[in-house]
Amino acid sequence: MKSAVEQLATYKSVHLNPKNIRTHFFGVPMIIWSLFVMLGTLRFEVQQFEVSVAMLFTLVVLVYYFILHARLAIGLTVFIIPVILTSEMAVHSAHPIILAVAVFAIGWVIQFIGHKYEKAKPAFIDDLNQLLIGPFFLMAEVYFLLGWEKELDAEITPIAREKRRAIEAARRAG
Repeated sequence: MKSAVEQLATYKSVHLNPKNIRTHFFGVPMIIWSLFVMLGTLRFEVQQFEVSVAMLFTLVVLVYYFILHARLAIGLTVFIIPVILTSEMAVHSAHPIILAVAVFAIGWVIQFIGHKYEKAKPAFIDDLNQLLIGPFFLMAEVYFLLGWEKELDAEITPIAREKRRAIEAARRAG
């Protein structure tokens, strides 16, 4: 498994433009929420408790985040609680799938607008695991804005810039 530094540097290499990062602060949560609504409609019972696939997915992904970087995972845990609660409310609304698909589509439009500013393709195009790193990256960016995890920022940013130079050199050559 790649380290948090490797994962974040790869993601950041195509997320260096501040406008792109700002769009991701809207698009990524919208996509996450809509996925939770969709997964929340898939339900089953475990010892008289109704459980959704979204709840199980949350546990698996949070374990992955804690393995990568415990302090960032704590922030993601705080973020995900209202996502679970509000998506559960939406699951019990009249048309949860229509709502989820609409929010999902809008979230992706916002993402792709951001990548127009960036002039780089989304990270998941080359590595599907980067879909899981998007929220992790945004939490890291929040921490960096708060002045936390300065060492992590100092470690990933030069690697990201070097990766970006390599991407641009390959684009020019090919």
